[in-house]
Amino acid sequence: MRSRFEPDRQLTARMAVTMFLLGLVYVTFIAALIVLLKSTVLVVVIAAALLGAQYWYSDRIALYAMRGQIVTSEEQPELHGIIDRLCATADMPKPLVAVSRMDLPNAFATGRNADHAVVCVTTGLQRRLSVEELEGVLAHELSHVAHRDVAVITIASFLGVIAGLVVRFAFYSQLFGGRGRDQNTAVVFMAVMAVSALVYALSFLLIRALSRYRELAADRAGAMLTGKPSALASALTKVTGDIARIPTEDLRTAQAFNAFFFTPALGPGTAVANLFSTHPSLERRLAALAQLAAELGGPGGGAP
Repeated sequence: MRSRFEPDRQLTARMAVTMFLLGLVYVTFIAALIVLLKSTVLVVVIAAALLGAQYWYSDRIALYAMRGQIVTSEEQPELHGIIDRLCATADMPKPLVAVSRMDLPNAFATGRNADHAVVCVTTGLQRRLSVEELEGVLAHELSHVAHRDVAVITIASFLGVIAGLVVRFAFYSQLFGGRGRDQNTAVVFMAVMAVSALVYALSFLLIRALSRYRELAADRAGAMLTGKPSALASALTKVTGDIARIPTEDLRTAQAFNAFFFTPALGPGTAVANLFSTHPSLERRLAALAQLAAELGGPGGGAP
């Protein structure tokens, strides 16, 4: 079912190209593993099982990792009220609503489609934002669901996950002498490591290229839905500033999910990390929202 979120043809095209390129890399990766490990059935079964788990259970995995819990409208009436209004305005199915009891101010959407989606916010985000700002963040997350880029980024991130798992598997197989410790084994081990590292690097670059654009697209679509780009800009400024003050240990725990977050869990003084960030810079996002506000006719963007 088509929602009332503004369609983004550029995002659709980028998702298609990313999935096509990742598909080629994935097929090549599996073929290389089959040749190197000489076990077609084992490689295919493991790869298929991991891909299926990533696709079907990505929402549960993400909630478990972020300590999120599904909440009812009785437990979180304000949060449910905002999402009810946004979903009615967007004419889209209401996702499950979850809350993570973490001070890290953030939100994310996950799930394989609009009918099996979850939107999760942290208590740290709820505590810091006004109702209008929280509405802007939730509209941003719902746009990810409506544009189906949540499922795409979930599948895309799978390739990096399996490449990392293969490296670990090869390492422990060599460590515990699974094939013996002859010269041929060492060559196979190094080849698997090299192929996995290359696949991880390619998937890393492709995911970041898509992820940065999808965040700009979600900012625009969410702000168009609420009609209040300034509220979303205010939320971005607050959250980015407060994340910089979160303890480094807490940030490291959350960084594996940066591609799904409203803003990345990055601390101050991380210029190199920002270069490879899953999100565009705060300045770029604010400039895009300011331009949208001007298009809508006023500093706040006008009424929805």
